[in-house]
Amino acid sequence: MFRAAIVLLLCAAALSAAAARLYMKDGSYHSVREYQKLADRIRYFSSERGEWEEIPLELVDLKKTEAEVSARDAERKEDAKAQDLEEKAERAHKREIEAIPWEAGVFQIKAEKAIVLQNAEIKVADNKRRSILKAISPIPIFSGKSTVEVDGVEAAYKVPPGQPEFYLRMANDVRFEIIRVRAGKKNVRIVQDWDIIPVSKELIETTDVIETFKQQLADGLYKVWPIKPLEPGQYAVAEWVEGKGDIQVWDFTVAR
Repeated sequence: MFRAAIVLLLCAAALSAAAARLYMKDGSYHSVREYQKLADRIRYFSSERGEWEEIPLELVDLKKTEAEVSARDAERKEDAKAQDLEEKAERAHKREIEAIPWEAGVFQIKAEKAIVLQNAEIKVADNKRRSILKAISPIPIFSGKSTVEVDGVEAAYKVPPGQPEFYLRMANDVRFEIIRVRAGKKNVRIVQDWDIIPVSKELIETTDVIETFKQQLADGLYKVWPIKPLEPGQYAVAEWVEGKGDIQVWDFTVAR
């Protein structure tokens, strides 16, 4: 019984939503489901009485009635178009997430397939020595000033100029950015500058961070892209724990 009542209410709501106004020349109107223009009269289905009725054509303001019907039709088409666009966006969002592998890392999507960026080997150096920075303890932090570097004058992975989009699937909650990498001496690129306070051993990192948009797509999955087009040069997607000397980079070249 309750279910039947719900159905009736829904049907009534649908009928009400579909009702149009058949305007009279005296300013009044009839609420109708539909109407037909005949030779000298208008035949309409009354929403109030639920039956077909007729009224002389000369009493009906047909121009106003048809203008409102056209406006409502246009509004319904716009609503349907907006809903279709929203559904397409949701499907594209789902495909975007499904394209990214489950393992932690940095990726790009090309032709709807994920490209895995290689994690660069990092070295930390002061003016006397250079050591590979491993993701194990103890991390080789030298008192004074140091630089975090990667080998080579440019990254092997290349992207065209513009606003490249990267996807990060992260195992831990760390800071991530697109950063600018600068040329160093002896065939290296500098990722960060470190300044270690001698007594407190406090680590201060200096990073050339690019201003970006960031979007969380799912738990642990993020999308990042630059606000402004990147100029040709050396860059990296980097994630690090601030003040800990714990950094990973995925370097890339913006080609000319």
